[in-house]
Amino acid sequence: MSGHVKAFLAILVLGVLAIAGVKFLLPIWQDKAQVDTSDAASEHGTLAVGVDSWVGYFPLCSPVLAKQMRDAGYNLRCEDDQADYDKRFTRLNDGDLQLAVATVDAYVLNGIRTQYPGAIVAVLDQSKGGDAIVARRTVAPNLDGLKKKSNLRVAFTPNSPSEHLLKSVGVHFDVPHFKDRKGAWRVPANGSSDALAKLQSGDVDLAVLWEPDVARALANGEFVKLIGTEDTENLIVDVLIASRKLVQEKPEAIGVLLKQYFQTLRQYREDDGLLRDHVRSYTKMDKVQVQAMLGGVAWASLSDNGVQWFGVTPAGVNGEQQLIDTINTSVQILQATGDFDSNPLPDRDAHRLTNGQFIASLYKSQAGGTDASGSLQKSFAALDDKGWAKLQEVGTLKVEPIGFQRGTATLSDDDEQVLARMAERLRHYPNYRILVKGHTGNGGDADANMELSKSRAQTVASHLLSTFNIDANRVRAVGYGAEQPLPRLAGESDRAYGYRLPRVEVSLLAETY
Repeated sequence: MSGHVKAFLAILVLGVLAIAGVKFLLPIWQDKAQVDTSDAASEHGTLAVGVDSWVGYFPLCSPVLAKQMRDAGYNLRCEDDQADYDKRFTRLNDGDLQLAVATVDAYVLNGIRTQYPGAIVAVLDQSKGGDAIVARRTVAPNLDGLKKKSNLRVAFTPNSPSEHLLKSVGVHFDVPHFKDRKGAWRVPANGSSDALAKLQSGDVDLAVLWEPDVARALANGEFVKLIGTEDTENLIVDVLIASRKLVQEKPEAIGVLLKQYFQTLRQYREDDGLLRDHVRSYTKMDKVQVQAMLGGVAWASLSDNGVQWFGVTPAGVNGEQQLIDTINTSVQILQATGDFDSNPLPDRDAHRLTNGQFIASLYKSQAGGTDASGSLQKSFAALDDKGWAKLQEVGTLKVEPIGFQRGTATLSDDDEQVLARMAERLRHYPNYRILVKGHTGNGGDADANMELSKSRAQTVASHLLSTFNIDANRVRAVGYGAEQPLPRLAGESDRAYGYRLPRVEVSLLAETY
């Protein structure tokens, strides 16, 4: 082959590669130019969330949150996959989704196929009456009645909270049918409405429904609710899952989303009319149906996430980690019903499925962090009785007892020193309201004890206000008399126990975001 031919072929190859390169790169250049010359130039990207139609997910997919995320530079997009969990977690694993929602049990059961591709970063809600087992009244009046039936037929939606409710009842109440994963009792339904239709037509003896179908069924006296999720706790819990890639590469996006989400949740809580209107528009259902749906869900606030689910609490207050407990309970139920032969979690560790750093950071920032400078002088808006009742108790500060002389409400010098140390702790939590609670011993006149406890609480509150310049709108004093005695310690004498009963406690209260 001559040199000219070689040169020609080389030029030809380079030309083909150049054309291919231009063809490949041109759309990228055009897309970049379009972004750079539009309002999208200030955007940080799109966050796609895999969801389904459960009303508990509505705040995440609401117009309020979408606008707030746009204002923060993100395009938030919810993608409904009709509860196809395999597809949802595969897309999360492949990067097609940045976030996904699911019940804890659904993630434990279905996430194993993709090696649990995301971390739970927040608890969204619990089903509280949104799901129920409804039976024909003549079949069984209660759960125990089901144990005696040999030919039960049950309509339910497979691979859904409905099925998990059946499994849980089967394990916790020892109903053999519900623990048999391949039994003839199983009548798969295409959603709650289909399960209700099968129940009404007589094709099945009972059905697992969700609102508004539960209310529709119970409107007919022929049917009875055997158990609903309003009578359960931490059983059907919905969570937000962030992909491992998002956690590693764009953790700031998760922080922004959670901050805006809890602000959205607060806005809806303060304006339930707006919530109902938006849900009605979103679901295309009437007012009665929407009310039934909303009545079956309990959204988890930022305070709930911090104190209850992830165990992020102020110093001296015992925290809970109910999310870990819920994951482990789900594993136990799925093992008992034969879905797993052994614990499927990586290293059998529920913590491998969670990441609490985002809730911890946001919760602590709402609580005031650890900046103690001047924090006692923060101003608070006035609250009426209803406003105080809506606050959530974070916990009781761990302080030395404030010991009043018998029958008095006067502070001693030692008591004032105790309150000074308490104030130092309060500096670390400037965003919490303060509830001062007075208690007395269990002897004497009840009315007199009530008045004495109120006086003692007010004495402590007044000292905090006057000595440390705390805003009066931040503090409330209440008395309980002898109505809330302390538990007796093992081996404690009557005298020692009686000495501990007269006391003043200080609790921190949080806004419900």
